[in-house]
Amino acid sequence: MTTDSHCVPLAPQAPSPRPSRAAGILLVMSVTTVGLMAGVFFAFDVSIMPGLARTDDRVYAEAMRNFNQVIDDSGLFALIFLGALAVTVAVAVLEYRKGRRTVALWAGAAAALYAVALLVTVSVNIPLNNELAAIGDPAKAGDLSVVDKFKEVWETTNIMRTLLCTAALGCLAHCLKLHGRAGVGVPG
Repeated sequence: MTTDSHCVPLAPQAPSPRPSRAAGILLVMSVTTVGLMAGVFFAFDVSIMPGLARTDDRVYAEAMRNFNQVIDDSGLFALIFLGALAVTVAVAVLEYRKGRRTVALWAGAAAALYAVALLVTVSVNIPLNNELAAIGDPAKAGDLSVVDKFKEVWETTNIMRTLLCTAALGCLAHCLKLHGRAGVGVPG
């Protein structure tokens, strides 16, 4: 029998940096807030908008104006809506600084997806909400043609927001898995 003298023993693999407790807490907050937003958008897709489609344009316009006013007046909604991006970016930054690049990459992808959902909201959905509000009291409005445009565009972009937030949530779920594995000695 011959032995191969050219074999070089592998150097022991460096242990993966330990997950930070702060990143773990922020990751749970991120999953929760992005999940809440995905749920809000999904609820509009599967129940609120189809239910409103069964009404006439005046009821539709009044209901949407009421929903938008309640959302505009809700500090909690604004906190979750904007906070979801803030905590997701914070997770990506903390994990990157900790040397946990894979987790940081997935968190960064989640932040980018959620940021696109925010961009769609600010550039499309909010202006449509404002156009609908500009008609005034739907019971007294003579021209409700804005409602048809609103329905078509708003509902389509809301589906986009749902898909973007759901994809972001999937990325964050993967982050949780990686974060948890690192806590038991599996590289993250």
